[in-house]
Amino acid sequence: MSEHFWWHLSRASGIVAWGLLLASSLWGILLATRLLKPYDRPAWLRDLHTWLGALTLLGTALHVAAIVADSYVHFGLADVTVPLASSWKPVAVAWGIVGAYLLAAVQASSLLMRRIPRRLWRSIHLLSYALFATVSVHAFTAGTDRSKDAFQAFGIAIVAVMMGATVLRAIHRGSPRTRVVVTDGV
Repeated sequence: MSEHFWWHLSRASGIVAWGLLLASSLWGILLATRLLKPYDRPAWLRDLHTWLGALTLLGTALHVAAIVADSYVHFGLADVTVPLASSWKPVAVAWGIVGAYLLAAVQASSLLMRRIPRRLWRSIHLLSYALFATVSVHAFTAGTDRSKDAFQAFGIAIVAVMMGATVLRAIHRGSPRTRVVVTDGV
């Protein structure tokens, strides 16, 4: 195994988790707005959204575990769980820690969706937008690939897609639209 295996794994898993977060967010927006109707299937969208959210959580866990396992920069448990505790780029790492906590809150609310009030679930789930922003700031400030053209293009592209999706969500805010069947007095 290469001496840089854990470092490469932490970088790759962080970037993949960021992409999965975008995919999960997009599917959530498609589900909430029903913009693909009549072609969408809400149950399928919900299942895919849930699956992508779980993969995002797993990718994030792999990212954190790999960064702790790497020996190039020492990250202990406090460094990856307490904002500003890291001696290596403390503010940049703190953005990632806050993002991880937001991800955990959103995922936990999803698991508890049927057991908590809908309004509470919705409030927690709206943190997904802040989650995407904090993870993006973390990626652009802590990532060692941030100066590479391919990473910058990828980052700008997914941030632009998320901004566009957020605008669509704001335009189509409120409850999901369902089909209204009009009858002629029958």
